[in-house]
Amino acid sequence: MNVTPSMTPAVDVRLRPAYYFSSECLGPYVTGLLERCTSIFELKKAMATDLAHGNAGVSDGRGVVENGALLQGEVIVQAGARIEAGARVIGPVLVCTGSVVSAGALVRDHSVIGPGCRIGFGAEITRSLLTSHVFAKHPCFVGDSVIGRRVNIGSFCSTTGLRCDRGPVAEPAIEEITVTLDGQRIPTGQTKFGAVVGDEVVLPAGSVLSPGTLIGPGTVIHPRDHIGGFLPAGSRVR
Repeated sequence: MNVTPSMTPAVDVRLRPAYYFSSECLGPYVTGLLERCTSIFELKKAMATDLAHGNAGVSDGRGVVENGALLQGEVIVQAGARIEAGARVIGPVLVCTGSVVSAGALVRDHSVIGPGCRIGFGAEITRSLLTSHVFAKHPCFVGDSVIGRRVNIGSFCSTTGLRCDRGPVAEPAIEEITVTLDGQRIPTGQTKFGAVVGDEVVLPAGSVLSPGTLIGPGTVIHPRDHIGGFLPAGSRVR
């Protein structure tokens, strides 16, 4: 049976990219990615497919790669971006204009570092999208996540993308991650899904985000060690 547009299930506004991310200053690739994905659950898969098949929409590799930087696989460094000596980047990865991957940082497979980001010593980014002007300048881990514009990730913050509440951890993962909205569990279709963090959120040092955490833009989080669930836009959390 053919499905007409009117018969397609509506996506909850809280699961749409537009709820979390402004379209300002994102660059052509990130802007296009957000526009063509109707759900936040589609972003990571679409990005991974683009990178794996060379469809990131940019072939500009004129950025600076300093002597002593270690690059493996397909790594695109756009003009105006820089990977410093002592950094390690394992592709496929796109580093957009104005971003700096500093000495001692690790960026791994299927990640996009959007425009104007700063990835510092001890920071590890893997299978994640950093939309624009994200600061991860201290030791931290961002995995299987989408991080909004002007988010600051404090020292020793960590996203958690893998369920570990049902016995020994299996690799590859087999337990699907769900998110909870209005008391209902919603499947993500993924066995590794960390967090979606909206624009202009500051994650305090030492914060640990549970799998499937959704944080709306402009949320203020006071220092605490564990964050999970859905936090609406503009929340204040103590």
